[in-house]
Amino acid sequence: MNLQTTIGNRIRTLRLERGWSQEEFADICGIHRSHMGEIERGEKDMTISTLQKISRGLNIALSVLLQNVA
Repeated sequence: MNLQTTIGNRIRTLRLERGWSQEEFADICGIHRSHMGEIERGEKDMTISTLQKISRGLNIALSVLLQNVA
């Protein structure tokens, strides 16, 4: 499993723990739903800016989002 897929799986897990649909979460983060799907499936490289939007949407520090993924 590559790093993109590992991070995408972590994002999906954290989103589901909060009971959000992918569309709801994308709206919270200010990211298009289809782009969020690509991120969660590990199909897209993520910029630091995108990771920050996602961590803010989850209300966690970026370091927590990336914890244990490498």
